[in-house]
Amino acid sequence: MKIKLLAASLALALLAGPVAAEQCAALLEHELPKLRSKETINLCDQFQGKALVVVNTASFCGFAPQFKGLEGLYQRYKDDGLVVLGVPSDDFFQESDDAAETAEVCYVNYGVTFPMAQTQPVRGSDAIPLFKELAKEAGGAPRWNFYKYVVDRNGKVVDYFSSKVEPDDPSLIAAVEKALGK
Repeated sequence: MKIKLLAASLALALLAGPVAAEQCAALLEHELPKLRSKETINLCDQFQGKALVVVNTASFCGFAPQFKGLEGLYQRYKDDGLVVLGVPSDDFFQESDDAAETAEVCYVNYGVTFPMAQTQPVRGSDAIPLFKELAKEAGGAPRWNFYKYVVDRNGKVVDYFSSKVEPDDPSLIAAVEKALGK
């Protein structure tokens, strides 16, 4: 009897591994190279079960001061399970070709502590899979820099916001709180 129980327990444990791995939302089944690092950001490993604000950024865009507001949003809600993920893009020709310069703008000029990826394409047929998924779920790709996609803990897009919507806008805050389950 004990052998049968042990075998059944072992079989369940072996089955649980693949099931747990499959629970990652499709939106998060991607990796991005981290800004100014040899490391990658594994979205599933790092963000599964968290709410996200994914934003395409550009260092030399007129909306770049929103980095401060995004950092404030991150600090306000990070203990509740929110992560802001910045994805620099040169799709609108306002990002440096030099990752060191991009990092300086983000980390030094604006004090960003949330995760930042290396520069990536975010719209059109060249868009990285993450942004293709975001555009598909939200019903729209970024039309400019600093588009903000709010994603719930289950990896579903709650809402998205144009560049003109500031990080402290009540509608964005409401979407973040909804994504967090507040």
